[in-house]
Amino acid sequence: MIASIQTNSKKYQIDLTKPIDISIPLRASSTNVSAFYVEPPVIEPIKDDEGFLARVSDGAAFNFNTVSFTPHGHGTHTECVGYVSREFNSVNENLKQFFFLAEVITVAVEKLGEDLVISKKQLQFALGNKKRKAVVIRTIPNTVDKLTMQYSHTNPPYLLEDAAIYLREKGVEHLLVDLPSLDKEKDDGELLAHHAFWNTQGKVRKNATITELIYVQNFVQDGTYFLNLQIAPFENDATPSKPILYEVITN
Repeated sequence: MIASIQTNSKKYQIDLTKPIDISIPLRASSTNVSAFYVEPPVIEPIKDDEGFLARVSDGAAFNFNTVSFTPHGHGTHTECVGYVSREFNSVNENLKQFFFLAEVITVAVEKLGEDLVISKKQLQFALGNKKRKAVVIRTIPNTVDKLTMQYSHTNPPYLLEDAAIYLREKGVEHLLVDLPSLDKEKDDGELLAHHAFWNTQGKVRKNATITELIYVQNFVQDGTYFLNLQIAPFENDATPSKPILYEVITN
């Protein structure tokens, strides 16, 4: 099925039968991707005081599970400014549109002291004069280990503050990264890149989102795509999400 999408200046076509899922699924396993010191997710059937277990394999007529997890630490999630704001902000309320013209870029993180970082200069080189509502950053090396990585206490790569400012000033409203956070794991709560991207010291960008812990497979080439940013309707600062890319059809 071919769909046509009109932006302000151009019409694009995408094939809806060829989605590219860049999310990491949530699993009740110690190998589930994890960050920020959380225990593995739990998915288990309801059990009542009389010993009834809501699982078909145990004799029940249905499966009826409770799921316990932390959006920020257990997989692909999309967050809004509520993550760092004193007042409550819900990503479900703030995100009103779900299709965006996106640019996928690949970045080799740079060494900065004891850290690995993404700099403004790297983003400028990768994006050039392209104007996109969404940017998807894939870091290299890019291995399947990202699907099961235990990031706690590993000091993962992060964005420098000036890189986040550059993206904000370039008009990027939706930033997706294959890192557990835009910011350094232990930064004394400064969260400089988050604050810079949402412009919390100026006119706050409530419509802007950050999606972390994605995984962009190697067969996906850098370039222009349409992004369908699917979220679960949680009234929370962050929610599990399923970002989908569609290649732009060229005639």
